[in-house]
This record gives sequence, C-alpha cells and structure tokens, in this order.
Amino acid sequence: MDSTLTHTAEPGIGTAPRDDARRGSEVSQAMDPRSPVMRFSADEPLAMDSGARLGPFQIAYQTAGTLNADRSNAVLICHALTGDQHFAHRHPVTAKPGWWETLVGPGKPVDTDRYFVVCSNVIGSCMGSTGPASLDPATDRPYGLDFPLVTIRDMVRAQAMLLDRLGVPDLFLCIGGSMGGMQVLQWASLFPERVFAAMPIATGPRHSAQNIAFHEVGRQAIMADPAWEDGRYLEAGTRPSKGLGVARMGAHITYLSEPALHRKFGRRLQNRAAPTFSFNADFQIESYLRHQGLSFVERFDANAYLYLTRAMDYFDLAEDHGGVLAEAFRGSKTRFCVMSFTSDWLFPTADSRAIVHALNAVAAPVAFVEVESDKGHDAFLLDEPAMFSAARGFIDAAARARGL
Repeated sequence: MDSTLTHTAEPGIGTAPRDDARRGSEVSQAMDPRSPVMRFSADEPLAMDSGARLGPFQIAYQTAGTLNADRSNAVLICHALTGDQHFAHRHPVTAKPGWWETLVGPGKPVDTDRYFVVCSNVIGSCMGSTGPASLDPATDRPYGLDFPLVTIRDMVRAQAMLLDRLGVPDLFLCIGGSMGGMQVLQWASLFPERVFAAMPIATGPRHSAQNIAFHEVGRQAIMADPAWEDGRYLEAGTRPSKGLGVARMGAHITYLSEPALHRKFGRRLQNRAAPTFSFNADFQIESYLRHQGLSFVERFDANAYLYLTRAMDYFDLAEDHGGVLAEAFRGSKTRFCVMSFTSDWLFPTADSRAIVHALNAVAAPVAFVEVESDKGHDAFLLDEPAMFSAARGFIDAAARARGL
C-alpha cells in the first residue's frame, strides 16, 4: 500500500446492480451505497458475540484527509444510532450536509487538513454495510430477522477489520457520541494498544433500564405494523412506515430537552388561529414530530432499527468485566476526554462521571467536560461553541503528544 492515502469520493462503489424489481423493494443505499465499500469474503468472516460467523460481508465507509507517511494521524468517527458514514459528505438520500460538519472539516476541531478521518456505517445498519436489508448469500433473499443479532463489540471488530484493510495500524483519535460513544469505549477497552486518544461524548458505560424501555416501545410499534410482515416486508414489497415513523417520533423526544422544546415550539398552534377540535396536528410540536417520522422512513430500514437499538440495549461494559467497570480500562495508556451535556436526560452526566471514576480508579489519563446546554442529548450534533472549544483543546494537546 502507498505511504499516503488520500480521500476519494467515488459514487456508486458497491455490489453489482440488481434487477429493477429487486432494487425497488430494497431500502435505498442498503445494497449499492454511494460511498466506498470494503468487501470481506466468506474466508474472512466476522466472529460475532452471538456465535455467528458473518461472511461474506461488506462495510460502507467514507474518508476525508490524507494518511501521513508513518500512518499516525488516523481518526475514527463512530456514528450514533441512525447515523451513517456520511459525516462530512452530502447525504445521498436526503441531500443534506454531513451530520458532523460542525465538528469535522478543514480548520475545525477534527481538522481534515491535518488528520485522515474514517467513518464506517456500522454492521447491522442499512447504508451499505451488511445488515438485515442485505441479501443473504445462502438464499439470495434479504436476511430480515435471519440476520444474527449485533453487539457494539461486533461493530468495533468490523471497524478494526476495515482499518486493517486501509493500512491503519492504530488510531490517533477515536471519537463519537451516543451509540458512537459506546463504540469509542468499546474500542478503548477491546483494542487499547490501537487507540492513542478517545473522546466518548453524551454516552454511558451501559444502557439504562429507562433507555431499554424507550427502545422496546419503538420496536413494538414497528412489529405491530401489519406491513412489517414478520420482518419479510422487502420481499412482500411493503414497508412498515407507520410503525417506524412512530418509533422515530418517540425516540426523537428523548433526544431533546423540555427547555429546548419550549423554546422551539411552546404551545404554539400550527398554521391556525384556534384548535380544530380534532386529532389533526394542531400544535407545532405535533407537526414537527410527524415530519420527523415521515422523513426518517425514507432513509432508514425498519429491521435495522430493531437490530441497532438491541445492540445498544445489550451494551454493558462493566458486565463484560466481572461487573467492575474499571477493569475494562486497566493498563490502558489511552488519553480520554469524556464529555456530557447538562440537559441530556437520555445519557445524563452521572453516566459520564461513572466512566471518569472508573478511569481514575486505574490511573488512566482522563479529562472531563460537562457542557452547559439546554439542547438535550442531540447537543453533540449541534452548534455548541463550548463543546467545540473543549474538543479542540483536547485534540490539539493529544496531537502535540503524538508528535503530529
């Protein structure tokens, strides 16, 4: 491999096109993503926590920046639940800018003029990495619920295989929020020798009972939709849009905060001077949530939502180490910056403090930042100057220590 690796944005790299009827029944991008794809043969299976060996499989990814000659400037971005690989690239379905362009780009805290940045679509998702919407090579039908259950550790193992293929021996920085933050913690625990600096944001060492409960409500909404067809809706030519939309509406509430909702919507009516005395979307917040549900089903696969929420539910880093969270990081030389937001009730600051206390217990280098914000859990995706300042300070200091 060359001593440098430069970002290329080649559209349409993926599996061979299917016939029109088959393609019409697939979620857009699930099989033929408009991003680079790395394929692994049946002889290179992904060993999964369920005991399954997934192969062949593929990982869709995007990159930005250039890998330096000694391969020491790589950054891995780990995306959240319904995110994807398009962190700083226009989304091929929605045409919106990349989901983390506030933080990543030339001159930004994750500076693509200095670092080689990689982000992959996680295994089990639907934007080009193998998941339930992909074709099962044994049947030539979409996997559906025959796809093996996925864990955060499975996602990280697959990412490690991708980085090996890209010629990246270790990471200068691993960064991500929410489910992405879970992946960061898993990376630091599973491959401590491969992570120089880690920045888990708005996350926790395990999923709480409350969060599992919210996810179960969403899953039941999907499975109660008659169009779900016991997970075989792609073959039936249907989509459980109503169920998935309701799941998204419920989840989206948890990403916000009451002050943010009040500031943005209050009790204001939607394009009317008085209530209609009906079940129409009288209030702006109702209209907003319905829009969120409708737009989500156009870009996401329902079964993938089931699988990824389950992966988050299963995550419990302490349980993986005899119930002692500190043991997950014992001996680690990784530099950590743990970040939370004051109004995040999905992953409250107490979750971040638990991570910090565990790192302190094993004398791991760690900084902790609690950002004052009323924007709720989604603050890590938004314009938060205090977050950007803290991230830049930590990353720049780590770069100096790395000699970058």
